[in-house]
Amino acid sequence: MVERSIPLAAMERIMEKAGAERISEDAKHELKRICELLVTKYGERAAKFADHAGRKTVKEEDVKLAIRQGN
Repeated sequence: MVERSIPLAAMERIMEKAGAERISEDAKHELKRICELLVTKYGERAAKFADHAGRKTVKEEDVKLAIRQGN
């Protein structure tokens, strides 16, 4: 599996949309780290729901269920 990561430019755009005028590099890196942790956590949970349903494909409903399940 190829390791991919979220671009820092995406972190900057997200923070700008949230109202930040200036964003430090450290802030972009930290937001990226947290986003990747959350996506991994919920992605793994969604994959388990798909597997439980007998599917290899993760669907929108699996992701929504994973997020609704919470921490």
